[in-house]
Amino acid sequence: MNNTREYFGTDGIRGVASIPPLDPETLVRLGRAIAKVFLSRGKKQRILIGKDTRLSGYMIETSLAAGITAMGADVLLVGPLPTAGVAYLTWSMRASAGIMISASHNPYQDNGIKIFGADGYKLPDQVEQEIEGLLKPGGLDGKGAAPGELGKAARVNDAIGRYTVFLKNYFPRELTLNGVRIGLDCANGAAYVVAPQAFTELGAEIVARGVSPNGRNINAGFGSLYPEVVRKLVIEQNLDIGVALDGDGDRAIFVDEKGNVLDGDMILGILAEDWKNRELLRKPKVVATVMSNLGLDQRLRSMGIGVERVQVGDRYVLERMLKEGYQLGGEQSGHIILGDLATSGDGILTALMVLAVMQRRNLTLSQLNTAFVRFPQKLINVNVRSKPPLDSVPAVQKALSQKESELGESGRVVLRYSGTENKVRIMVECMDEETCEKHARDLAEVIEKELGGI
Repeated sequence: MNNTREYFGTDGIRGVASIPPLDPETLVRLGRAIAKVFLSRGKKQRILIGKDTRLSGYMIETSLAAGITAMGADVLLVGPLPTAGVAYLTWSMRASAGIMISASHNPYQDNGIKIFGADGYKLPDQVEQEIEGLLKPGGLDGKGAAPGELGKAARVNDAIGRYTVFLKNYFPRELTLNGVRIGLDCANGAAYVVAPQAFTELGAEIVARGVSPNGRNINAGFGSLYPEVVRKLVIEQNLDIGVALDGDGDRAIFVDEKGNVLDGDMILGILAEDWKNRELLRKPKVVATVMSNLGLDQRLRSMGIGVERVQVGDRYVLERMLKEGYQLGGEQSGHIILGDLATSGDGILTALMVLAVMQRRNLTLSQLNTAFVRFPQKLINVNVRSKPPLDSVPAVQKALSQKESELGESGRVVLRYSGTENKVRIMVECMDEETCEKHARDLAEVIEKELGGI
């Protein structure tokens, strides 16, 4: 099979709404292709579609549904729901596949499509390649359902309730959130209804922001990219914890009662320690990315827990977890994957697990995080003309080797290309900010000289 991927990237299909591949014509063809692939596995298929709150979600949802029903498969429409909720409902409602329409933390003009299999996990590469093959010219010619075999679309009116029950069932019944005051920022995104509902039904008092979507304000100054919103709430209203979700609700950034921001590394450390102490970790390792802070390694090493690093992307974190049988993984950006509980990152579920640790140990979030010592990191992006393999550029490799030698075991360097832009991303991590800054600037100068800025 031809492995060329014109549509699918590392996390589904992304683009600007109404521009190919997210134009109505291509989306109808995509719906037909998805249905065709799954219809080949059985006679009657049901495909579930969820979305975040972007204006373009209506157009994309309708176009995909038209293509799917034209092939003879049925559609289940669940409306705005976090990505993890779509993955869960795909599995629990025994759908053949699930589609999430979202561009995560991007602005409203962007959108994207993630596809899940019947098991709630993102599609493997070979299935995405099957869909790609059908999207090529002639791939769908002569295919379609007879008039009497067309599919139908139906709304799932209790989707939010079903997902809320799933979330609440994982919060320990012997614990309660009664009296806990939570600052919550839903980014005007997919979690704007279900997140406040889940926390409130467990007894918490919620002070919410980012819960008034209008189609154009998703991630606009709210959400996980702007933790200062919920930080201000926590400080001004003397709250116990702040939680900032992103547009599709699969990541969360936290604020403790003192106003300190906790990223995914810190939360991964808290949960790993709790699971280890309660003998829930079957293997003493977690999965993080190359961007995760050395402070995470340091904290977990002291508890006898190792860290395996993969390239940036929750897809790669999950792949390593499944391959090696690890239960916990995540990214600095706030994606935390709880392998025994969910098939994807889930910001609300992560928050519930953190709250459970606080309640079980009767500690504040700042007290839970005292063992984490963050190493300074300097991040620089350098524009380049093209993306030759970095190990094929002698001057870059020489500079990298020199910096790694100078840092030794007290720091590290990560060079990588952006997945979506002509940029090299430089990350230097070491014991002090001034040294990080110097090494990062030195590397940036070499890359600028060798690969040419634009």
